[in-house]
Amino acid sequence: MRFTQPAQQVVLQDYIHAVTDAEARIEQLTTQITGLMPGWNLAPVVEAIQAMRGVAFIVAVTVVAEVGDFGRFDNPRQLMAYLGLTPAEYSSGASVRRGGISKAGSGLARRALIEGAWSYRMQARVSPKLHARLEALPMAVRDIAWKGQLRMCQRYRHLRAAGKAKVVATTAIAREMLGFICAIASAATANPA
Repeated sequence: MRFTQPAQQVVLQDYIHAVTDAEARIEQLTTQITGLMPGWNLAPVVEAIQAMRGVAFIVAVTVVAEVGDFGRFDNPRQLMAYLGLTPAEYSSGASVRRGGISKAGSGLARRALIEGAWSYRMQARVSPKLHARLEALPMAVRDIAWKGQLRMCQRYRHLRAAGKAKVVATTAIAREMLGFICAIASAATANPA
């Protein structure tokens, strides 16, 4: 693309360089993280939760790094509250009012989960990339992931049909997705491949 004004051309070229530099930095960091994976005791959990649609390598590493040991939570609801994906509550006496999500805990993990939850807007399916990630995983993990995908795709459509805003529906899906991730993490640590 060419602009007639030299200043506009300089700004455009600067933006193009910024994007190129950011992409190179992302690639470098991904390579470094990949190199560190074999020595990490939570690497099997990272591999297993990639069975979920919307949870590729970086999202998986981010969530596992921010949560740590999934076993420290008695149930998925505690984990959802820990990451701030549960509704805030304002209570006084007999009145109980619920607000938006509490946004407690790691904003980084919450954002990664919500970004991944956007993929459940589409029909349930296994893409070639997801299929490649599933091949080495135990059948128990695959089954949990598929059950989760079917449920969350249907739930997203149901929430949208009920008039919920896209961001509200996606946040609800992220909360459910975390429950399935917790189940997969539990299966991965109980039966390491």
